[in-house]
Amino acid sequence: MKTEGSPKMTVLHAPVGVRSIVSSLVAFFIVASSVTFLLDQGQEAQVQMAVEHGRQEAQASEECNWSRGRWVYDNISRPLYSGLKCAFIFPEVACDKYGRKDVMYQHWRWQPHGCDLPRFDATKLLEKLRNKRLVFVGDSVNRNQWVSLVCMVEASIPDDRLKIRIFNGSLISFKALEYNATIDFYWSPLLVESNSDNPIIHRVEYRIIRADRIEKHASVWRDADIIVFNSYLWWRKQKDDMRMKVMYGSFEDGDARLDEMEMIDGFEIALKKLTEWLGENIDKNKTRIFFAGSSPTHSWASNWGGEDSNKCLNETEPIYKIGYKAATTDYSLMAKAKSFFKTLEPKGIHVQILNITELSDYRKDGHPTVFRRQFVPLTKEQIANPASYADCTHWCLPGVPDVWNEFLYGYLMYK
Repeated sequence: MKTEGSPKMTVLHAPVGVRSIVSSLVAFFIVASSVTFLLDQGQEAQVQMAVEHGRQEAQASEECNWSRGRWVYDNISRPLYSGLKCAFIFPEVACDKYGRKDVMYQHWRWQPHGCDLPRFDATKLLEKLRNKRLVFVGDSVNRNQWVSLVCMVEASIPDDRLKIRIFNGSLISFKALEYNATIDFYWSPLLVESNSDNPIIHRVEYRIIRADRIEKHASVWRDADIIVFNSYLWWRKQKDDMRMKVMYGSFEDGDARLDEMEMIDGFEIALKKLTEWLGENIDKNKTRIFFAGSSPTHSWASNWGGEDSNKCLNETEPIYKIGYKAATTDYSLMAKAKSFFKTLEPKGIHVQILNITELSDYRKDGHPTVFRRQFVPLTKEQIANPASYADCTHWCLPGVPDVWNEFLYGYLMYK
């Protein structure tokens, strides 16, 4: 029944479906605005992170003294590769393959004081080396570093058809075919020509160098874009009265002369000849030159409070004392090398020292000891006394030389 006298209030009700759509649209715009805001914030954060990362890299290149720091146990980001999976590893440094059960030595990361090392990126390094040639020149410790770098980069090339290794006498080449990049090792333990130039047949205790002959070796590295020299181990005395011979002239010309001298004097002669060659032949606009610091041995356990008869056998942890320097580690050879290479600076040729001595000095645990291939059958006496043949000179891989190559990577990419 209608009521005539009182006005009717009309309330408009939207249909339920329309109300739902409107509510949903409002909610959508609110959420979308929130997400956009959050994404903007996230992008800003990412940009900020990238900027901070760039700042860290710039700091690494300009301010950071990478050689001073400490070893930090890190089983998350270390090792950088698997020694058991690296097809190019050498048997004298493949410690886990040859029975070493403790693997802590693979999980230590070098942490410089107050800054970080640039994070190693194998793909970026290979791009840097595209159409280029990097050559390691030196002794078996330098070969140790070469093997390390090859293992660090080859894992980023999953297709075995795109990576090869070639042996050619004193020269070993790793080639990343997709990048046309070559990483070589050339055996030249005394830098100049010597009686130890055969990588297989040589006498460590009897050394003769030719004072004025380097071209045979230099012809191999002449066209390189990056050269990493190393020559310390063969200048160390095996015993207190050890001396060496230096040959002047040649038997062919009838003016050959042999002079006997101290090992350090022979080192200076070799450095002088190398420096002369670099000054006369290197294209400073093309070739970058590095000289690796001395790699310490750990054959005298009394340096860290142990028994010398044990050498570095059964050591499983680094030396933790900050600033530790073994009494038997000779830092003078690196200083001598620096003084020679400084004479090249007026010509615009810079030789960068890879100062890896102190960081390596801490790592008494990093050597193969008995966990390596033995190329000469062991005697009964050696088997009875494992420390007598323990290798406390070379380094297990993965391990300490990986950090040497992180230094090299940092210099190549950021300095």
